[in-house]
Order: sequence, then structure tokens, then C-alpha cells
Amino acid sequence: MDLPTLWFVVIAVLWTGYFFLEGFDFGVGVLTKLLARDRAERRVLVNTIGPVWDGNEVWLLAAAGGTFAAFPDWYATLFSGFYLPLLVILLSLIVRGVAFEYRAKRPEERWQRNWEHAIFWCSALPAFLWGVAFANLVRGVPIGPDKEYAGGLPDLLSPYALLGGVVTLTLFTLHGTVFTALKTVGPIRARARRLATGLGVLVVVLATGFLGWTQADGGGPASLVALGVAVAGLSASLVANGRGREGWAFAFSGIAIVAVVAQLFLSLFPDVMPSSLRPEWSLTVAGAASSPYTLTIMTWCAVIATPLVLLYQGWTYWVFRKRIGTQHIAPDPHAAPGHAAPHGLAPPAPPTAPAPVLSAGAGVGPAATAHAVADAGAASGAGAVPGADAGGVGCPGPDAHGTRPEPAAGAGSGSG
Repeated sequence: MDLPTLWFVVIAVLWTGYFFLEGFDFGVGVLTKLLARDRAERRVLVNTIGPVWDGNEVWLLAAAGGTFAAFPDWYATLFSGFYLPLLVILLSLIVRGVAFEYRAKRPEERWQRNWEHAIFWCSALPAFLWGVAFANLVRGVPIGPDKEYAGGLPDLLSPYALLGGVVTLTLFTLHGTVFTALKTVGPIRARARRLATGLGVLVVVLATGFLGWTQADGGGPASLVALGVAVAGLSASLVANGRGREGWAFAFSGIAIVAVVAQLFLSLFPDVMPSSLRPEWSLTVAGAASSPYTLTIMTWCAVIATPLVLLYQGWTYWVFRKRIGTQHIAPDPHAAPGHAAPHGLAPPAPPTAPAPVLSAGAGVGPAATAHAVADAGAASGAGAVPGADAGGVGCPGPDAHGTRPEPAAGAGSGSG
């Protein structure tokens, strides 16, 4: 295998890893409106992906950076021709990250509700637009002899491309649903399993139609195998979910995502960006690649860095492998006084200071009063609510950013 082909495979693997990991992130974001019934359950959903969502986006950076360095012509044509969809994706990812961090910064209902809307829409939009982009990438777009995109925005909105967007949106939502069933306990887990059953049937129908269309347009024997694996993976995920085996259901939905991406790249090869105007104007793996010297340096860098990234990310998932539920969510440290605690949570008991105890013969003058005040202050500090520092100044608690699990999130079992 020559270096350009090797790096085409590497780029495909990076995109596969991104869609496998960020796919359930997007799905959980969509579920904040489809599955959660109250704020406590939305906090549970956000906390299931809180420790990992930003690390998952490293795969996107690696895929885009690898494309830029290994296939500069592909990168230039892709990012100029798909400028508007990719800009919307970029802005959505930025706003989504800000929403995770700022959602719990203030106690007002409107403030938190607006950021929760942002999490939903900024998860659904990229999930849909990535499908549109990759469908156009495989089917072909207008590219002139100068390797420049020669079309407009309407050229990217063909029925095939829109179907691809619907498939990735529903597929990622299914992936997020089985991940939610795997990572939660209580009623939200049961509802996630029921939703996965109905949604899975729809995904099987849509994915089969889209992948069959792709295969009919330009697939080969290898892409046909990938199509079969994708449909089998989705079907197996449905069966495992029906039997309550959440771990297997998540694994099979992940295999389906891997197979879908594999089928798209197998159908694309040996091109990296086909031209719908004339086949000889298409960008190919050999024609769009960087020099052998550049690809050699990149290969050594990848060999050194990739194992470290995989080890670190694997360790992160291992540390945060346990299930969580509403009983593990602490009361909002920014809740206004007098506001009711979220459903299923008891409000914290106010700290009480014991009455000062005076020894026999002790007076009640200024010295005794000072000792009593000191004792009361120490007792109050010992019973302070979580999120208050030693000086009595309120500090953000574990869920202040809305992106990290609660202190008691280690309860339960993470096995599927």
C-alpha cells in the first residue's frame, strides 16, 4: 500500500472514530428534549457525556488536520465548496460547548431553558449536516478543471443528500439512546430502551434505503459487504436492546456506524471528491496527495502520537464508566433561596449551630461570648453545604458547569 492510499485509510478511520464517539454525544443532546421530562433528568443526560464530549471532538480536529496536511487539494475544495454547511457545524459546536459550561451558571428558569434549547439544536444540526456533507462527497459535486467548486448551495441539497442527513440524525439519536440506557438507572433508563426500540425500526428502514442507493450508484463488492454489516448491526442492536443487554446494544449500534462510514469511503475510493461535471475533473487519492516526504513525516508522527491519545481517552472512559440517575444529582448550587428542589431530590438541610457549652465557673462576659461565637462558627463551617469554601464564600459545586458528574455518580454498575 502506497502512502497516499495509507493516508486515505487513516482519514477514513479518523472520521469513523469521530462519528462513533461524537455520534452518541449528538444523540444525547437530542434526547434532552425527546426523553428527559424535567431538569433533573436533563442534568443526568448532560452528565453522562460531561467528562468525554470535548475529548471526542479531538477526532474531528485530527481528521480535518490530517486532510489538510495529507490531501491539501481535497481540503481546499471541500472547505470552500461546503463553506456554509461547515460554518453552521462549526458555530453549532462552539455554541454547544458554551451551553454545557454556562447552563448552570445562573438559577433563573429562562437562562437555563435557553441554554438547554441550544444543546438540543446544536446537537441536531451537526448530526444532520454531517450526513448531507458526506452524501454530497460520495455522490459528487460540480468541480471544474481548476479543482474549484463550481456549484452553489442548492447543489448540496439534492434528495440523496437530504436523505443522508436524515439517516445520520436518526442513527446518531439511536446511538445516543442506547448509550443513555447503558449509562443511567431508574425510569430514564426504561424509557430510553422503549424509545430505542421504536427509533431503531425507523433507522433500519432509512439506512437500508440510503446505503442501497449509494451501492447502486457506485458501490463494489467491499461496499456491499459493509452495507450488510450495517444492516445486521442495527438489527442486532434492536434485539439486544429488547433483551435488556444495553452493552451489546451499544456495541452493535457502534458497529453499524462504523460500517456506514466504511461503505461511504469504499464507494468513494479511488476518488476523494468526484466531479459531477466530468469524471476526469475529479480529485483522486493520488492526484490530491502531498509529497512523499510530507506523508512520511506525518506517518511517523501518527505512529508516535496515536497510541498515547488512545490510552488517555480509554482511561477517561474507564474512570467514568458507572451509571448515574437522578438520585446522584446534587441540588443546584446556584438555586435561589425558596426554590423547590428538582424532582426526586430533597433540599439540603440548613446548617445548625449547637448552643455554646460553658464550663462550671465560667462567666458570661465578653471572653465567654467570644468563645461561644467561635464555637458556633466552627460548627456552622462543619455543616456547610457542598460548594462553600472554608471562608464561607460560595464556590461552584461539581455540577456548576453542568458537564461533570456528581460526586456520587460512582454508584451503580456500568455493565450492560
